[in-house]
Amino acid sequence: MAYQFDFASVFDYTPVLIKGIGVTVELIAFGAVAGVALGIGCAWVRTHGPRWLRAPVAAYVEAVRNTPFLIQLFFVFFGLPSLGIQLGEMQAACLAMALNLGAYSAEIIRAGIDATPKGQYEAGASLALTRGQVFRHIVLKPALARIWPALSSQIVIVMLGSAVCSQIAAEDLTFAANFIQSRNFRAFEVYFVTTGIYLALSVLLRQLLRMTGKRLFRKAVR
Repeated sequence: MAYQFDFASVFDYTPVLIKGIGVTVELIAFGAVAGVALGIGCAWVRTHGPRWLRAPVAAYVEAVRNTPFLIQLFFVFFGLPSLGIQLGEMQAACLAMALNLGAYSAEIIRAGIDATPKGQYEAGASLALTRGQVFRHIVLKPALARIWPALSSQIVIVMLGSAVCSQIAAEDLTFAANFIQSRNFRAFEVYFVTTGIYLALSVLLRQLLRMTGKRLFRKAVR
C-alpha cells in the first residue's frame, strides 16, 4: 500500500513547534553571546595573558575540542550535581553550549589575533597605551573582522548541535519533534518539517551574523 502523507497532523501541534523554536533561539542567543565572550577572554589569555593562566586555559580548550558535545552536556547536567552544583535543563544546556562555543571560538579568534601586524602593537605602545588597551582598542576589532565568517559558521554549527539538548529534556525544537512523533506516529512528516525549520533557522542566523559583521566591522582594518 502506498504511503499516505499527512502533514496536517504535524501542524496540529503548531504551538508545540513554536515553543520548541523559541527555546532553540534562546539557547543559541545565550550560547553565542556567552561563548564568544568566553572565547575572546581565552584568546587574550593565550596570546597576552599571564603565563600561569595559559596552561589551564589551553587544557580547557583542548578538552572541549576533543570530546563530544553530548558528553559535555551530560557532564554538566548529570556530573556537576555530584559536586553540589544543581542546574535545571535550560541552565545546563546554556552552560554547555557556552563552554563548547567558547573553546572553539578561542582558537578562531586567536588566529585573527596572531595575524595582527606587529606594527599595530608598536603604534599602540608609542601612544603610551597599556597592553590591555592595545588589545581592546587596536587588536581585537580588526582580529574579529578577519575571522568573522569562520566564527559565524561555528555559531551556526553550535546552534545545530543544540538538538542534543533534548536528551536532558530541554524543550527545544528536537524535543518538540520527538513529542509530536510520539503522539501522531508520523515520523517522516514530523522530521521532514523539523529539518526544514532547522534549515530556515540556519539560513536566518547566518544572514543575521553576516549583517551584524558588516555593521560592526565596516571600518575595521583587515
